[in-house]
Amino acid sequence: MSEVDALQRTLAAEHAAVFVLGALGGRASTLTDPALRTALSAAYDVHLERRNHLRTMIAARGEEPIAAEPAYRLPAALSTREQIADEALRLQRACVVTYGALVAATAGTTRGWAVGAMTQTALTEADFGGRPQALPGLHGA
Repeated sequence: MSEVDALQRTLAAEHAAVFVLGALGGRASTLTDPALRTALSAAYDVHLERRNHLRTMIAARGEEPIAAEPAYRLPAALSTREQIADEALRLQRACVVTYGALVAATAGTTRGWAVGAMTQTALTEADFGGRPQALPGLHGA
């Protein structure tokens, strides 16, 4: 996979993350769990920043960043704290795997940025009930 292909794939994952985390935040707004709402809001902000950074990196390489889909599929059951946290955890793990592929396809400062994003995302899995994994990013989502 070329570096630009890997960046585009990661951008696609971030488009999905921004959409899904926004929807999860909306669902969590009715719950009396401020820690979950805070974790979702923080994750949303980080993924939004990364999405924008990826768009800039791709454009700097003379390529057109891929656009977000009009909508993304969400599980039907997202009314309890556990369901919302489980979906957020699934999303974070999928992003860790995507960033692992970006690390493998890049070098230099881009790879360093990808390693940081992968590491930070793996660490935030704990906010949604995840447990540390050996070699995050090398396991399927």
